[in-house]
Amino acid sequence: MKTKIVVDSSANLYTLPGVEFACVPLKILTDDQEYLDTAALDAPALAEMLRTYKGRTSTSCPNVADWLAAYEGADEVYVVTITGTLSGSCNAARLAGEEYCQVHTGARVFVLDSLSTGAESRLLAERLAALIKADTPFDTVCEKIQAYQQHTHLLFALESLANLARNGRVKPAVAAVARMLGIRVIGRASESGELDVLCKTRGEHGALERMVLEMKARGFTNGRVRIDHCCNAAAAERLKHMIKAVFPGAQVEVGVCGGLCSYYAEFGGLMVGYEDNEAPAL
Repeated sequence: MKTKIVVDSSANLYTLPGVEFACVPLKILTDDQEYLDTAALDAPALAEMLRTYKGRTSTSCPNVADWLAAYEGADEVYVVTITGTLSGSCNAARLAGEEYCQVHTGARVFVLDSLSTGAESRLLAERLAALIKADTPFDTVCEKIQAYQQHTHLLFALESLANLARNGRVKPAVAAVARMLGIRVIGRASESGELDVLCKTRGEHGALERMVLEMKARGFTNGRVRIDHCCNAAAAERLKHMIKAVFPGAQVEVGVCGGLCSYYAEFGGLMVGYEDNEAPAL
């Protein structure tokens, strides 16, 4: 029995030690080039280039064939995708799962819409890996990961909203005002998978403080935290130390945004995935 975890590249996760794993890349498109969001992509260089790029840009999700190729060889597949409100990735993964099970008798594919992206998706994939390593039966894994998802959250702090506005995720006027006033936007992934703005603040320190306060308000105590940054390692480390100062037992890891998240978080952006104090144990 071969079990596999598959994510799309919005999770900023390209390897997952100890389990069979695949990452299906999304694409970042410009007038000049197509960028495949794999571990080989220089995401910081892409983010730097996009700061001054004047042409059209967009993103593209994996198709059914891409997902089928990732499932190949597995008897049990667990999938985590970017929120279905922002991308067709989840729908394509589910269609691929249906086709895969029709062709491979006895195979099972479970697709979880993260209702989020980035660091929260990474937490979900890591929990799946822990459940698999514990030899948890397929149906129980599906139940447990959905229960765990009810207690994971995503926060983000963005210096620029240009690409979100360009792709219809926020109003262009909001992005323009934020740019002119030097405002940082603090937001979260809602329970329905939308990216909601919580507040606007000036200055990086104020933004980091607000993120810690929001985590506390949402019930964080000493659980797991994953911080992904786009060309802003210093701020990510500062946030890590601020979290540890308030929550000494917090298990905080800092990572980097891949291509897709770098495109939307943009240069200087931070994404924080965390579990609240009611997150179930394995």
